[in-house]
Amino acid sequence: MPPGIRRLVTVAVTVLTFVVLLVVGTSVKVPYVALGPGPTVNTLGMNGDKPVVQIEGAQLDKTSGNLNLTTVSVVDGMSLFDSIGKWISGDYTLSPRDRVFPPDQSPEQVREGNLRDMTDSEDNATLAALVHLNRPTELIVEEVAHDGPAAGVLRKDDVLLSVAGTPVKTTSQVQQVIRGSAPGTAVAMDVRRGTATEHVKVTLGKRPDDPKLGYLGVTPELRNGDPNLKITFNVGDIGGPSAGLMMTLAVIDKLTPGPLNSGKFIAGTGTIDPEGKVGEIGGITHKTRAARDKGATVFLVPAGNCAEAKGDKPDGLELVKVSTLDNALDSLKKLGEGQPLPQC
Repeated sequence: MPPGIRRLVTVAVTVLTFVVLLVVGTSVKVPYVALGPGPTVNTLGMNGDKPVVQIEGAQLDKTSGNLNLTTVSVVDGMSLFDSIGKWISGDYTLSPRDRVFPPDQSPEQVREGNLRDMTDSEDNATLAALVHLNRPTELIVEEVAHDGPAAGVLRKDDVLLSVAGTPVKTTSQVQQVIRGSAPGTAVAMDVRRGTATEHVKVTLGKRPDDPKLGYLGVTPELRNGDPNLKITFNVGDIGGPSAGLMMTLAVIDKLTPGPLNSGKFIAGTGTIDPEGKVGEIGGITHKTRAARDKGATVFLVPAGNCAEAKGDKPDGLELVKVSTLDNALDSLKKLGEGQPLPQC
């Protein structure tokens, strides 16, 4: 082959290879998503014309400053070049797509599941705040197992008042009493049914998963017991359960005198249950980075996330370890007093 033709072929092959790589790199979707810093929302602020945490039926204390919830952004549908760019930026991590969007669920189903998790988180935040503030709550029988020991004795919507002589206000208190009683024990219970208080007895069965423990066969649910108090969360299009702690703190801040944040820009994350237990979450390093970029100087970190959070701590951001609502409130008090805080 003459040298001129050889050079022409070489150039043509190079151009064709480049074009193929360009087409593949820009059009072929990779099975990964990019996770990065997401929006932060000030739970003491406004979302449009509505408070992020809106409370009606109670006297409110004036609040100011920041108690920000944090989120993780998810970038889907990336090309090869997109994913490389996100990875090189250092702001994102790549994760297999099926970890975020399971193959057996559509993106819409995943979104709906995340929104349900947020609704549950809002309910738990309300209840955790009410329990902490000793405001009225009711422990309702949500479901009675048709073949359980309580069938025919307890009814749906009964309000549990005491079990075995012990006043109960939370689900775990009921569980503790029942599990501490042997199967076959006749347990006296006080319930409110309508406007009347009923005294009933249930002979406990054996727990299906541990026959040594007593079994009642009901599903209790804690609810707001003040019909005049209405708490609404207007967080926008945010899903998942991880905003629970910060929403709880906002409710408490609005219903108690004095600021919780002591004038500091505080952000954080963590699930919460009605009894104030704070649970770990995903994407902690993206959340701390987002918070610091917005100006936060203190970040409340679930204890289970501390090791990961410390590994990529943004400069100028203090990481405070919390495992319960009481921990978080105690740390905020110490912050205002200038005392040392429990560090990650």
